[in-house]
Amino acid sequence: MTQDPFPSLPVFPTEGAALRRVGVVDVGSNSVRLVVFDGAARSPAYFFNEKVLCGLGAGLAQSGRLNPEGWKKAVGAISRFTTLARRMKLTHLMGIATAAVREARDGPAFCDEIARRTGLRLRVATGQEEARLAAQGVLLGWPDAGGIIADIGGASMELARVEGGRIGTCVTSSLAPLPLRDLSAKGRRAHIASTLAALKTAVPGPVETLYLVGGSWRAIALLHMQRTDYPLPVLHAYEMEQTALLKTAGWLAGQDAQALLPLTSTSEARLELVPYAAQVRGPLIEAFAPTRIAISSYGLREGALYELMSRELRAKDPLLEACRHMEAQSARFPGFGDALYRWIAPLFADEDADRHRLIRAACLLHDVHWRSHPDFRATINFEAITRANLGGVGHPGRIFLGLALAHRYKSGRSVRPPEPLLGLISREEQTLAEKVGRALRLGAMMSGAAVDVLADAELRLTATTLDLRLGEASAPLVGEAVSRRLTRLARAFKVEARLTVTPCP
Repeated sequence: MTQDPFPSLPVFPTEGAALRRVGVVDVGSNSVRLVVFDGAARSPAYFFNEKVLCGLGAGLAQSGRLNPEGWKKAVGAISRFTTLARRMKLTHLMGIATAAVREARDGPAFCDEIARRTGLRLRVATGQEEARLAAQGVLLGWPDAGGIIADIGGASMELARVEGGRIGTCVTSSLAPLPLRDLSAKGRRAHIASTLAALKTAVPGPVETLYLVGGSWRAIALLHMQRTDYPLPVLHAYEMEQTALLKTAGWLAGQDAQALLPLTSTSEARLELVPYAAQVRGPLIEAFAPTRIAISSYGLREGALYELMSRELRAKDPLLEACRHMEAQSARFPGFGDALYRWIAPLFADEDADRHRLIRAACLLHDVHWRSHPDFRATINFEAITRANLGGVGHPGRIFLGLALAHRYKSGRSVRPPEPLLGLISREEQTLAEKVGRALRLGAMMSGAAVDVLADAELRLTATTLDLRLGEASAPLVGEAVSRRLTRLARAFKVEARLTVTPCP
Protein backbone atom coordinates (compact mmCIF):
# COMPACT_ATOMS: atom_id res chain seq x y z
CA MET A 1 0.00 0.00 0.00
CA THR A 2 1.22 3.51 -0.73
CA GLN A 3 2.29 5.84 2.03
CA ASP A 4 -0.46 7.42 4.13
CA PRO A 5 -1.12 10.84 2.53
CA PHE A 6 -2.42 12.25 5.81
CA PRO A 7 0.19 11.16 8.39
CA SER A 8 -0.34 14.15 10.67
CA LEU A 9 -3.97 13.35 11.41
CA PRO A 10 -4.81 11.03 14.32
CA VAL A 11 -6.87 7.90 13.81
CA PHE A 12 -10.40 7.86 15.13
CA PRO A 13 -10.92 5.63 18.15
CA THR A 14 -13.25 2.66 17.79
CA GLU A 15 -15.70 4.23 20.22
CA GLY A 16 -16.70 7.86 20.57
CA ALA A 17 -16.45 8.58 16.86
CA ALA A 18 -19.96 10.01 16.90
CA LEU A 19 -18.60 13.06 18.72
CA ARG A 20 -16.17 13.89 15.92
CA ARG A 21 -16.75 16.40 13.16
CA VAL A 22 -14.38 16.18 10.20
CA GLY A 23 -14.19 18.37 7.09
CA VAL A 24 -12.71 17.60 3.67
CA VAL A 25 -11.99 20.29 1.08
CA ASP A 26 -11.80 18.50 -2.27
CA VAL A 27 -10.09 20.65 -4.90
CA GLY A 28 -10.94 18.95 -8.17
CA SER A 29 -10.39 19.85 -11.78
CA ASN A 30 -13.98 20.97 -12.26
CA SER A 31 -15.36 21.64 -8.76
CA VAL A 32 -14.23 22.61 -5.26
CA ARG A 33 -16.29 21.14 -2.45
CA LEU A 34 -16.46 21.17 1.33
CA VAL A 35 -18.03 18.16 3.03
CA VAL A 36 -18.34 17.99 6.81
CA PHE A 37 -19.02 14.55 8.24
CA ASP A 38 -20.80 14.24 11.55
CA GLY A 39 -22.07 11.35 13.62
CA ALA A 40 -21.02 7.71 13.50
CA ALA A 41 -17.80 7.68 11.52
CA ARG A 42 -18.24 4.16 10.10
CA SER A 43 -21.41 5.27 8.32
CA PRO A 44 -20.97 9.00 7.93
CA ALA A 45 -23.74 11.56 8.17
CA TYR A 46 -23.31 14.67 6.05
CA PHE A 47 -23.43 17.65 8.36
CA PHE A 48 -22.61 20.13 5.61
CA ASN A 49 -22.02 19.86 1.87
CA GLU A 50 -21.30 22.71 -0.54
CA LYS A 51 -19.89 22.67 -4.07
CA VAL A 52 -18.59 25.46 -6.30
CA LEU A 53 -17.96 24.70 -9.98
CA CYS A 54 -14.68 26.50 -10.59
CA GLY A 55 -13.25 24.80 -13.68
CA LEU A 56 -9.65 24.91 -12.47
CA GLY A 57 -8.63 22.40 -15.14
CA ALA A 58 -10.29 24.12 -18.11
CA GLY A 59 -7.73 24.65 -20.89
CA LEU A 60 -4.98 22.86 -18.95
CA ALA A 61 -4.09 20.57 -21.86
CA GLN A 62 -3.20 23.57 -24.07
CA SER A 63 -1.73 26.00 -21.56
CA GLY A 64 -0.23 23.69 -18.97
CA ARG A 65 -1.57 26.11 -16.36
CA LEU A 66 -4.64 26.40 -14.18
CA ASN A 67 -7.56 28.38 -15.53
CA PRO A 68 -7.10 31.96 -14.15
CA GLU A 69 -10.84 32.50 -13.63
CA GLY A 70 -11.10 29.10 -11.96
CA TRP A 71 -8.12 29.99 -9.75
CA LYS A 72 -9.90 33.11 -8.56
CA LYS A 73 -13.17 31.26 -7.89
CA ALA A 74 -11.36 28.45 -6.08
CA VAL A 75 -9.51 30.85 -3.77
CA GLY A 76 -12.81 32.52 -2.90
CA ALA A 77 -14.56 29.20 -2.29
CA ILE A 78 -11.77 27.81 -0.10
CA SER A 79 -11.62 31.07 1.87
CA ARG A 80 -15.32 30.67 2.61
CA PHE A 81 -14.91 26.99 3.47
CA THR A 82 -12.04 27.50 5.90
CA THR A 83 -13.90 30.35 7.61
CA LEU A 84 -16.94 28.10 8.01
CA ALA A 85 -14.74 25.31 9.33
CA ARG A 86 -13.41 27.53 12.08
CA ARG A 87 -16.91 28.72 13.00
CA MET A 88 -18.14 25.12 13.07
CA LYS A 89 -15.22 24.18 15.33
CA LEU A 90 -14.27 21.16 13.25
CA THR A 91 -12.07 18.52 14.83
CA HIS A 92 -10.11 18.16 11.58
CA LEU A 93 -10.04 19.91 8.23
CA MET A 94 -8.07 18.33 5.42
CA GLY A 95 -7.56 19.64 1.91
CA ILE A 96 -6.96 17.34 -1.05
CA ALA A 97 -6.08 18.55 -4.55
CA THR A 98 -6.28 16.20 -7.52
CA ALA A 99 -5.43 16.08 -11.23
CA ALA A 100 -5.55 19.72 -12.30
CA VAL A 101 -3.36 21.01 -9.46
CA ARG A 102 -1.15 17.92 -9.74
CA GLU A 103 -0.47 18.43 -13.45
CA ALA A 104 -0.38 22.23 -13.79
CA ARG A 105 2.96 24.03 -13.86
CA ASP A 106 1.54 26.61 -11.50
CA GLY A 107 -0.04 24.03 -9.18
CA PRO A 108 2.57 24.63 -6.42
CA ALA A 109 1.95 28.39 -6.63
CA PHE A 110 -1.78 27.80 -6.26
CA CYS A 111 -1.19 25.66 -3.15
CA ASP A 112 1.07 28.36 -1.72
CA GLU A 113 -1.60 31.01 -2.22
CA ILE A 114 -4.26 28.84 -0.58
CA ALA A 115 -1.99 28.25 2.42
CA ARG A 116 -1.11 31.95 2.69
CA ARG A 117 -4.70 33.20 2.42
CA THR A 118 -6.58 30.50 4.33
CA GLY A 119 -4.11 28.53 6.42
CA LEU A 120 -5.15 25.29 4.69
CA ARG A 121 -2.29 23.23 3.34
CA LEU A 122 -3.48 21.21 0.36
CA ARG A 123 -2.21 17.67 -0.02
CA VAL A 124 -1.69 17.08 -3.73
CA ALA A 125 -2.60 13.43 -4.33
CA THR A 126 -0.75 11.42 -6.94
CA GLY A 127 -2.89 9.59 -9.47
CA GLN A 128 -2.39 6.32 -7.60
CA GLU A 129 -3.31 7.95 -4.27
CA GLU A 130 -6.42 9.46 -5.84
CA ALA A 131 -7.44 6.01 -7.07
CA ARG A 132 -6.79 4.52 -3.64
CA LEU A 133 -8.84 7.19 -1.87
CA ALA A 134 -11.76 6.58 -4.24
CA ALA A 135 -11.49 2.85 -3.58
CA GLN A 136 -11.50 3.44 0.16
CA GLY A 137 -14.66 5.50 -0.27
CA VAL A 138 -16.30 2.57 -2.03
CA LEU A 139 -15.20 0.26 0.80
CA LEU A 140 -16.96 2.59 3.22
CA GLY A 141 -20.25 1.60 1.61
CA TRP A 142 -19.36 -1.91 0.40
CA PRO A 143 -16.89 -3.47 2.90
CA ASP A 144 -16.58 -6.64 0.80
CA ALA A 145 -16.52 -4.92 -2.59
CA GLY A 146 -15.14 -6.97 -5.45
CA GLY A 147 -14.32 -5.60 -8.89
CA ILE A 148 -13.00 -2.30 -10.24
CA ILE A 149 -13.64 1.27 -9.12
CA ALA A 150 -13.73 3.83 -11.95
CA ASP A 151 -13.55 7.38 -10.55
CA ILE A 152 -14.02 10.05 -13.21
CA GLY A 153 -13.25 13.67 -12.41
CA GLY A 154 -12.84 16.72 -14.58
CA ALA A 155 -9.27 16.02 -15.75
CA SER A 156 -8.56 12.37 -14.96
CA MET A 157 -10.10 8.96 -14.48
CA GLU A 158 -8.68 6.56 -11.92
CA LEU A 159 -9.14 2.80 -11.73
CA ALA A 160 -8.55 0.62 -8.68
CA ARG A 161 -9.12 -3.09 -8.22
CA VAL A 162 -10.74 -4.20 -4.97
CA GLU A 163 -11.32 -7.69 -3.67
CA GLY A 164 -12.69 -8.79 -0.30
CA GLY A 165 -12.15 -5.38 1.26
CA ARG A 166 -8.57 -5.08 -0.02
CA ILE A 167 -7.25 -2.60 -2.57
CA GLY A 168 -5.02 -3.86 -5.36
CA THR A 169 -3.66 -2.14 -8.46
CA CYS A 170 -4.34 1.60 -8.69
CA VAL A 171 -3.83 3.51 -11.96
CA THR A 172 -4.68 6.92 -13.41
CA SER A 173 -5.47 8.16 -16.92
CA SER A 174 -6.54 11.25 -18.86
CA LEU A 175 -9.92 9.78 -19.85
CA ALA A 176 -11.96 12.64 -18.47
CA PRO A 177 -14.22 15.36 -19.90
CA LEU A 178 -11.86 18.35 -19.84
CA PRO A 179 -8.97 16.74 -21.77
CA LEU A 180 -11.39 14.95 -24.13
CA ARG A 181 -13.20 18.18 -24.93
CA ASP A 182 -10.01 19.58 -26.41
CA LEU A 183 -9.68 16.74 -28.96
CA SER A 184 -11.34 16.32 -32.33
CA ALA A 185 -14.06 13.68 -32.58
CA LYS A 186 -11.73 11.31 -34.43
CA GLY A 187 -8.82 11.99 -32.06
CA ARG A 188 -11.12 11.49 -29.08
CA ARG A 189 -12.24 8.05 -30.25
CA ALA A 190 -8.66 6.97 -30.90
CA HIS A 191 -7.46 8.28 -27.54
CA ILE A 192 -10.26 6.52 -25.66
CA ALA A 193 -9.56 3.22 -27.42
CA SER A 194 -5.78 3.26 -26.92
CA THR A 195 -6.00 4.42 -23.30
CA LEU A 196 -8.57 1.76 -22.37
CA ALA A 197 -6.39 -0.91 -23.97
CA ALA A 198 -3.51 0.20 -21.75
CA LEU A 199 -5.75 0.30 -18.67
CA LYS A 200 -7.03 -3.20 -19.40
CA THR A 201 -3.43 -4.42 -19.49
CA ALA A 202 -2.60 -2.59 -16.24
CA VAL A 203 -5.67 -3.93 -14.41
CA PRO A 204 -6.26 -7.39 -15.94
CA GLY A 205 -8.70 -10.08 -14.97
CA PRO A 206 -12.46 -10.59 -14.72
CA VAL A 207 -14.60 -7.84 -13.20
CA GLU A 208 -17.46 -8.83 -10.94
CA THR A 209 -18.73 -5.29 -10.33
CA LEU A 210 -17.81 -1.98 -11.91
CA TYR A 211 -18.26 0.71 -9.24
CA LEU A 212 -18.74 4.13 -10.85
CA VAL A 213 -17.58 7.13 -8.80
CA GLY A 214 -17.74 10.81 -9.74
CA GLY A 215 -20.16 13.59 -10.61
CA SER A 216 -20.31 12.87 -14.34
CA TRP A 217 -21.18 9.21 -13.76
CA ARG A 218 -23.87 10.25 -11.28
CA ALA A 219 -25.32 12.75 -13.76
CA ILE A 220 -25.53 10.00 -16.40
CA ALA A 221 -27.18 7.67 -13.88
CA LEU A 222 -29.84 10.28 -13.11
CA LEU A 223 -30.60 10.63 -16.81
CA HIS A 224 -30.68 6.84 -17.15
CA MET A 225 -33.20 6.66 -14.30
CA GLN A 226 -35.34 9.23 -16.08
CA ARG A 227 -35.18 7.43 -19.43
CA THR A 228 -36.04 4.05 -17.93
CA ASP A 229 -38.71 5.30 -15.45
CA TYR A 230 -36.79 3.85 -12.52
CA PRO A 231 -38.98 4.27 -9.40
CA LEU A 232 -36.40 4.93 -6.64
CA PRO A 233 -34.31 8.07 -7.32
CA VAL A 234 -31.47 7.15 -4.95
CA LEU A 235 -28.06 7.14 -6.61
CA HIS A 236 -26.00 5.16 -4.10
CA ALA A 237 -25.99 1.43 -4.94
CA TYR A 238 -28.13 2.04 -8.04
CA GLU A 239 -27.46 -0.88 -10.38
CA MET A 240 -27.84 -0.57 -14.13
CA GLU A 241 -28.42 -3.22 -16.77
CA GLN A 242 -25.53 -3.17 -19.21
CA THR A 243 -27.40 -3.12 -22.53
CA ALA A 244 -29.79 -0.34 -21.46
CA LEU A 245 -26.90 1.68 -20.04
CA LEU A 246 -24.94 1.41 -23.28
CA LYS A 247 -27.98 2.76 -25.12
CA THR A 248 -28.17 5.72 -22.72
CA ALA A 249 -24.44 6.38 -23.10
CA GLY A 250 -24.78 6.32 -26.89
CA TRP A 251 -27.73 8.70 -26.78
CA LEU A 252 -25.91 11.09 -24.43
CA ALA A 253 -22.78 11.22 -26.54
CA GLY A 254 -24.72 13.19 -29.17
CA GLN A 255 -26.49 15.61 -26.81
CA ASP A 256 -25.57 19.07 -25.57
CA ALA A 257 -26.28 20.73 -22.22
CA GLN A 258 -29.25 22.74 -23.46
CA ALA A 259 -31.02 19.60 -24.68
CA LEU A 260 -30.37 17.84 -21.36
CA LEU A 261 -31.37 20.65 -18.99
CA PRO A 262 -35.15 19.98 -19.05
CA LEU A 263 -34.55 16.31 -18.22
CA THR A 264 -32.57 16.57 -14.99
CA SER A 265 -31.74 18.67 -11.93
CA THR A 266 -28.00 18.48 -12.73
CA SER A 267 -26.40 21.90 -13.21
CA GLU A 268 -25.70 23.24 -16.69
CA ALA A 269 -21.97 23.43 -15.95
CA ARG A 270 -21.93 19.71 -15.10
CA LEU A 271 -24.07 18.84 -18.12
CA GLU A 272 -21.52 20.50 -20.41
CA LEU A 273 -19.14 17.67 -19.49
CA VAL A 274 -21.59 14.76 -19.45
CA PRO A 275 -21.48 13.92 -23.21
CA TYR A 276 -17.69 13.52 -23.01
CA ALA A 277 -17.97 11.21 -19.98
CA ALA A 278 -20.66 9.27 -21.84
CA GLN A 279 -18.21 8.67 -24.68
CA VAL A 280 -15.91 6.97 -22.16
CA ARG A 281 -18.57 4.95 -20.36
CA GLY A 282 -19.62 2.73 -23.25
CA PRO A 283 -16.07 1.69 -24.25
CA LEU A 284 -15.17 1.29 -20.56
CA ILE A 285 -18.00 -1.20 -20.05
CA GLU A 286 -17.17 -3.05 -23.26
CA ALA A 287 -13.47 -3.23 -22.34
CA PHE A 288 -13.93 -4.62 -18.82
CA ALA A 289 -17.22 -6.54 -19.35
CA PRO A 290 -18.41 -6.35 -15.72
CA THR A 291 -21.09 -8.69 -14.40
CA ARG A 292 -22.72 -5.80 -12.52
CA ILE A 293 -22.56 -2.00 -12.76
CA ALA A 294 -23.30 0.11 -9.68
CA ILE A 295 -23.12 3.78 -8.75
CA SER A 296 -21.23 4.74 -5.59
CA SER A 297 -22.06 8.07 -3.98
CA TYR A 298 -18.99 7.53 -1.81
CA GLY A 299 -15.65 8.45 -3.31
CA LEU A 300 -12.50 10.41 -2.56
CA ARG A 301 -13.92 12.49 0.30
CA GLU A 302 -15.34 9.45 2.06
CA GLY A 303 -12.08 7.67 1.34
CA ALA A 304 -10.26 10.40 3.25
CA LEU A 305 -12.57 9.77 6.21
CA TYR A 306 -11.92 6.02 5.90
CA GLU A 307 -8.20 6.84 6.10
CA LEU A 308 -8.74 8.11 9.65
CA MET A 309 -10.59 5.08 10.96
CA SER A 310 -9.02 2.39 13.09
CA ARG A 311 -9.01 -1.16 11.76
CA GLU A 312 -11.67 -2.09 14.32
CA LEU A 313 -13.95 0.70 13.16
CA ARG A 314 -13.53 -0.23 9.50
CA ALA A 315 -14.58 -3.80 10.32
CA LYS A 316 -18.00 -2.70 11.58
CA ASP A 317 -21.10 -3.12 9.42
CA PRO A 318 -21.94 0.26 7.80
CA LEU A 319 -25.67 -0.46 7.60
CA LEU A 320 -26.04 -1.57 11.20
CA GLU A 321 -23.82 1.27 12.43
CA ALA A 322 -25.99 3.81 10.60
CA CYS A 323 -29.13 2.26 12.06
CA ARG A 324 -27.65 2.27 15.58
CA HIS A 325 -26.77 5.93 15.13
CA MET A 326 -30.32 6.74 14.01
CA GLU A 327 -31.73 4.81 16.95
CA ALA A 328 -29.44 6.60 19.42
CA GLN A 329 -30.40 9.99 17.99
CA SER A 330 -34.14 9.56 17.43
CA ALA A 331 -35.74 6.55 19.13
CA ARG A 332 -37.73 6.85 22.35
CA PHE A 333 -35.81 3.96 23.93
CA PRO A 334 -32.33 3.65 22.41
CA GLY A 335 -30.97 0.14 22.83
CA PHE A 336 -34.34 -1.57 22.60
CA GLY A 337 -33.74 -2.54 18.95
CA ASP A 338 -31.15 -5.20 19.83
CA ALA A 339 -33.46 -6.72 22.45
CA LEU A 340 -36.32 -6.72 19.96
CA TYR A 341 -34.15 -8.49 17.39
CA ARG A 342 -33.15 -11.21 19.87
CA TRP A 343 -36.83 -11.71 20.70
CA ILE A 344 -38.15 -12.07 17.13
CA ALA A 345 -35.09 -13.79 15.58
CA PRO A 346 -36.31 -17.35 16.39
CA LEU A 347 -39.29 -16.76 14.07
CA PHE A 348 -36.87 -16.39 11.17
CA ALA A 349 -34.43 -19.18 11.99
CA ASP A 350 -34.52 -20.51 8.42
CA GLU A 351 -33.49 -17.18 6.83
CA ASP A 352 -29.91 -16.60 5.70
CA ALA A 353 -27.39 -14.17 7.18
CA ASP A 354 -28.14 -11.39 4.66
CA ARG A 355 -31.82 -11.39 5.55
CA HIS A 356 -31.08 -11.51 9.28
CA ARG A 357 -28.91 -8.45 8.80
CA LEU A 358 -31.88 -6.60 7.29
CA ILE A 359 -34.18 -7.87 10.05
CA ARG A 360 -31.76 -6.57 12.69
CA ALA A 361 -31.60 -3.22 10.88
CA ALA A 362 -35.43 -3.05 10.89
CA CYS A 363 -35.45 -3.66 14.64
CA LEU A 364 -32.97 -0.83 15.22
CA LEU A 365 -35.07 1.50 13.06
CA HIS A 366 -38.48 0.46 14.36
CA ASP A 367 -39.03 3.62 16.42
CA VAL A 368 -36.93 6.37 14.86
CA HIS A 369 -39.87 8.28 13.36
CA TRP A 370 -42.18 8.09 16.36
CA ARG A 371 -42.63 11.88 16.38
CA SER A 372 -44.51 11.70 13.07
CA HIS A 373 -48.29 12.05 13.11
CA PRO A 374 -49.77 8.59 13.89
CA ASP A 375 -51.90 8.62 10.75
CA PHE A 376 -48.83 8.97 8.53
CA ARG A 377 -46.15 6.95 10.34
CA ALA A 378 -46.35 4.00 7.94
CA THR A 379 -45.95 6.23 4.89
CA ILE A 380 -43.27 8.42 6.47
CA ASN A 381 -41.25 5.39 7.57
CA PHE A 382 -41.35 3.90 4.09
CA GLU A 383 -40.40 7.16 2.38
CA ALA A 384 -37.70 8.10 4.90
CA ILE A 385 -35.98 4.71 5.08
CA THR A 386 -35.98 3.99 1.36
CA ARG A 387 -34.28 7.37 0.80
CA ALA A 388 -32.13 7.51 3.92
CA ASN A 389 -28.37 8.10 3.97
CA LEU A 390 -27.48 4.44 4.36
CA GLY A 391 -24.42 2.57 3.20
CA GLY A 392 -24.05 -1.17 3.00
CA VAL A 393 -27.50 -1.75 1.49
CA GLY A 394 -28.76 -1.95 -2.08
CA HIS A 395 -32.06 -0.73 -3.44
CA PRO A 396 -33.93 -4.01 -2.82
CA GLY A 397 -32.74 -3.89 0.80
CA ARG A 398 -34.05 -0.34 1.14
CA ILE A 399 -37.48 -1.41 -0.11
CA PHE A 400 -37.49 -4.39 2.24
CA LEU A 401 -36.68 -2.19 5.25
CA GLY A 402 -39.22 0.45 4.27
CA LEU A 403 -41.97 -2.12 3.79
CA ALA A 404 -41.20 -3.87 7.09
CA LEU A 405 -41.40 -0.56 8.94
CA ALA A 406 -44.62 0.37 7.16
CA HIS A 407 -46.15 -2.89 8.43
CA ARG A 408 -44.78 -2.12 11.89
CA TYR A 409 -47.18 0.87 12.06
CA LYS A 410 -50.14 -0.23 9.94
CA SER A 411 -51.75 -3.46 8.82
CA GLY A 412 -53.64 -4.46 5.70
CA ARG A 413 -53.54 -2.96 2.21
CA SER A 414 -53.24 0.58 3.58
CA VAL A 415 -49.48 0.11 3.91
CA ARG A 416 -48.91 -1.01 0.33
CA PRO A 417 -46.47 1.32 -1.45
CA PRO A 418 -46.65 1.93 -5.22
CA GLU A 419 -46.26 -1.20 -7.32
CA PRO A 420 -43.19 0.03 -9.26
CA LEU A 421 -41.29 0.28 -5.97
CA LEU A 422 -42.51 -3.08 -4.73
CA GLY A 423 -41.38 -4.52 -8.05
CA LEU A 424 -37.76 -4.08 -6.88
CA ILE A 425 -38.20 -7.04 -4.50
CA SER A 426 -39.77 -10.45 -4.96
CA ARG A 427 -43.17 -11.56 -3.64
CA GLU A 428 -41.33 -13.77 -1.17
CA GLU A 429 -39.41 -10.78 0.17
CA GLN A 430 -42.61 -8.73 0.39
CA THR A 431 -44.19 -11.48 2.48
CA LEU A 432 -41.14 -11.70 4.72
CA ALA A 433 -41.16 -7.90 5.21
CA GLU A 434 -44.80 -8.12 6.32
CA LYS A 435 -43.95 -10.86 8.84
CA VAL A 436 -41.04 -8.81 10.21
CA GLY A 437 -43.20 -5.68 10.48
CA ARG A 438 -45.99 -7.52 12.29
CA ALA A 439 -43.44 -9.05 14.70
CA LEU A 440 -42.05 -5.58 15.43
CA ARG A 441 -45.58 -4.31 15.97
CA LEU A 442 -46.35 -7.05 18.49
CA GLY A 443 -43.09 -6.68 20.42
CA ALA A 444 -43.33 -2.89 20.65
CA MET A 445 -46.99 -2.89 21.73
CA MET A 446 -46.71 -5.69 24.28
CA SER A 447 -43.58 -4.42 25.99
CA GLY A 448 -43.85 -0.65 25.64
CA ALA A 449 -40.16 -0.93 24.69
CA ALA A 450 -39.31 -2.26 28.17
CA VAL A 451 -36.54 -4.84 27.74
CA ASP A 452 -37.48 -6.74 30.91
CA VAL A 453 -40.90 -7.54 29.45
CA LEU A 454 -39.32 -9.23 26.45
CA ALA A 455 -37.06 -11.15 28.80
CA ASP A 456 -40.23 -12.54 30.44
CA ALA A 457 -41.80 -13.55 27.11
CA GLU A 458 -40.99 -16.02 24.37
CA LEU A 459 -42.26 -16.59 20.84
CA ARG A 460 -42.28 -20.15 19.52
CA LEU A 461 -43.20 -21.02 15.96
CA THR A 462 -44.20 -24.56 14.96
CA ALA A 463 -45.73 -25.96 11.80
CA THR A 464 -49.22 -25.23 13.14
CA THR A 465 -48.99 -22.60 15.90
CA LEU A 466 -47.39 -19.34 16.96
CA ASP A 467 -47.12 -19.56 20.73
CA LEU A 468 -46.56 -16.47 22.90
CA ARG A 469 -45.40 -17.66 26.32
CA LEU A 470 -45.45 -15.14 29.16
CA GLY A 471 -44.31 -15.33 32.74
CA GLU A 472 -46.94 -14.75 35.41
CA ALA A 473 -45.54 -11.31 36.21
CA SER A 474 -46.14 -10.18 32.62
CA ALA A 475 -49.53 -11.81 32.12
CA PRO A 476 -51.45 -8.59 32.98
CA LEU A 477 -49.82 -6.93 29.97
CA VAL A 478 -51.94 -8.98 27.59
CA GLY A 479 -54.92 -6.96 26.39
CA GLU A 480 -57.07 -6.67 23.33
CA ALA A 481 -54.41 -4.88 21.26
CA VAL A 482 -51.74 -7.48 22.08
CA SER A 483 -54.08 -10.38 21.31
CA ARG A 484 -55.09 -8.79 18.02
CA ARG A 485 -51.50 -8.24 16.94
CA LEU A 486 -50.50 -11.77 17.94
CA THR A 487 -53.38 -13.14 15.83
CA ARG A 488 -52.35 -11.07 12.81
CA LEU A 489 -48.72 -12.12 13.15
CA ALA A 490 -49.81 -15.78 13.30
CA ARG A 491 -51.99 -15.23 10.24
CA ALA A 492 -48.97 -13.90 8.34
CA PHE A 493 -47.22 -17.21 9.10
CA LYS A 494 -50.43 -19.14 8.23
CA VAL A 495 -50.65 -20.76 11.65
CA GLU A 496 -52.89 -20.46 14.71
CA ALA A 497 -52.09 -18.05 17.56
CA ARG A 498 -51.80 -19.39 21.09
CA LEU A 499 -51.10 -17.58 24.35
CA THR A 500 -49.62 -19.42 27.34
CA VAL A 501 -48.89 -18.12 30.83
CA THR A 502 -46.02 -19.93 32.50
CA PRO A 503 -46.00 -20.11 36.32
CA CYS A 504 -43.06 -18.47 38.05
CA PRO A 505 -40.42 -20.99 39.12
